[in-house]
Amino acid sequence: MKRGKRYLELLKKIDRQKAYSIDEAIETVRNLKSAKFDETVEATYVLNVDPKQADQNVRGVITLPHGTGKSVKVLVFATADKAQEAKDAGADYVGGEDLIQKIEKEGFLDFDVAIATPDMMKSLGRIAKILGPRKLMPSPKSGTVTMDIYDTVKEFKAGKIEFRVDKTGVIHTVIGKSSFTPEQLKENLLALNSAIIKSRPASVRGQYVKKVYLSLTMSPAVKVNVNELLRA
Repeated sequence: MKRGKRYLELLKKIDRQKAYSIDEAIETVRNLKSAKFDETVEATYVLNVDPKQADQNVRGVITLPHGTGKSVKVLVFATADKAQEAKDAGADYVGGEDLIQKIEKEGFLDFDVAIATPDMMKSLGRIAKILGPRKLMPSPKSGTVTMDIYDTVKEFKAGKIEFRVDKTGVIHTVIGKSSFTPEQLKENLLALNSAIIKSRPASVRGQYVKKVYLSLTMSPAVKVNVNELLRA
């Protein structure tokens, strides 16, 4: 892939052979800010797993101590009292069959998280092929199929995120913004790190976390010392 001049200039600020300490990696990635907007800080975990094996399809949820810095749009599939709970909690979109049809017929996908009550799941089967590939399908494993609608909406609005391994064995997720302090980013990273390590499948042999990188929306990646993360 051909890189732009700005990207190549940023690359000169990184020692690509070095595994930076947690503090060094955070400070380095913050210094790579080059865009006029508040860039997202992303963490990438390369895991020694085979996602084709059901028991190694690593996924989970974590509420970051300082949130993501992003305004999260939450959609809730619910009716009656639970629909009102969702509205009271601040959900952006709430509905049942009407929302399903809007997604199915109009391709509506202007939301970041979808939550559903268990009774709605049968109806959602019609749009599973639309939501699934975009990682928007409600799931009990991610805590997005629940009767506790009010608290769940509040948690996702406050910075609760879902992490899941892709088909190559890699987790990409957000840990904050470039405007966050180093301490905020570190606490968010360590919270995510702990959740990923606790999600280690029992069938995995050898080193579970192979590589970890931090990057900004518009920057190259900075390699983090995995051994330090495992001790954190």
